[in-house]
Amino acid sequence: MLIALIVGFGKWIVTGDISILEAFNKSLPEMSEKGFTTALNLTGALAFWLGMLKIAEKAGLIDALTKFSAPFFSKLFPDVKQSHEAYGAIMMNFAANMLGLDNAATPLGMKAMKSLQEVNSNKDTASNAMIMFLVINTAGLTIIPISVMAFRSQAGALNPSDILVPSILGTLISAMSGILICAVVQKINLWNRAVIFTFLGFTGLVVGLATIFSQLDSTAASILGNSLSFSIIGILVASFIIAGLLAKINIYETFVEGAKEGFTTAISIIPYLVAMLVAIGAFRASGALDIMLSAISWCVNSAGINTDFVPALPVGLMKPFSGSGARGLMIETMNQYGADSFVGRAACVIQGGTETTFYTLAVYYGAINVKNSRYTASIGIVVDIIGIVAGITIAYLFFH
Repeated sequence: MLIALIVGFGKWIVTGDISILEAFNKSLPEMSEKGFTTALNLTGALAFWLGMLKIAEKAGLIDALTKFSAPFFSKLFPDVKQSHEAYGAIMMNFAANMLGLDNAATPLGMKAMKSLQEVNSNKDTASNAMIMFLVINTAGLTIIPISVMAFRSQAGALNPSDILVPSILGTLISAMSGILICAVVQKINLWNRAVIFTFLGFTGLVVGLATIFSQLDSTAASILGNSLSFSIIGILVASFIIAGLLAKINIYETFVEGAKEGFTTAISIIPYLVAMLVAIGAFRASGALDIMLSAISWCVNSAGINTDFVPALPVGLMKPFSGSGARGLMIETMNQYGADSFVGRAACVIQGGTETTFYTLAVYYGAINVKNSRYTASIGIVVDIIGIVAGITIAYLFFH
């Protein structure tokens, strides 16, 4: 916010253009309202999924997932006991994120954070396990970027799914980098059988899915991706209800009990979202983002590096701050340069390989009232930079 104020007033003093200050002042109430409405819009999804999770918890499904995932997750989260229920929610959150099921991933992630908070000795400060969990989340690991392919189709791309493999490679690099950096900082030894076999198995799954989708045309890829996503949601909901019936619990009362947590959680994150979005709005409106982009472009030019990727760079710079803003820039880039141009494709690869870091931190830490996030944001930003660089490099390899 301070940087935005300095830049905004500096540009006004130099240019005398009052519209700069007008845009800055206008963004403050607009982003405050957006923070409130964002939390409000999350309420329904939070209520539904936390209600379903309560059914799964009482039916014993969370315990089953915990036992299944503990051999791997206990290596990433050594401070959390193998029998802790957090592992079940963490596993479901990662699965939902990888499939692009945002409405399900956020409530599942909040549930995981609340479970991790139970074993956190300092309730105001993020634990090592929380940081590792959020770093993986901010890496934006997605194996089916359905929304990006849909926007490419709308922009007139001949083969909207041609960015599938590059996007998967980019997001895989950023996710693995986040885990390794966090492990080094937290002094976690990842050289063990459970971690290696899990990584190899996951990589095989990703490569297999990428191979299948890359061989389909755009229509078939979109249909298969959406069918897979919808099927998984349906299977999850049906499994929770069937398990509840078999366990002979009261489905309705249990659902309502969990759903109530959704409303209280949504209320608790409002201050954090408002603060974060106001700061982001001020940063954009003041012109600080434009100055940053110009500086990067100048540095690239001075170093004699090919600058063809620079018009796609705003997508990567915006993504950690605002998902909708980055999506708008991606669409605008495709409209201006063409969906099948190098810049258009690079923008899509970058969009699929990075995540809304500050939004994620505000929502997840806000849900459990953690005020000291320690080095979460620092590693998240480093992972975002790695994701952007990887996305640009991969775009050059595939499309330039």
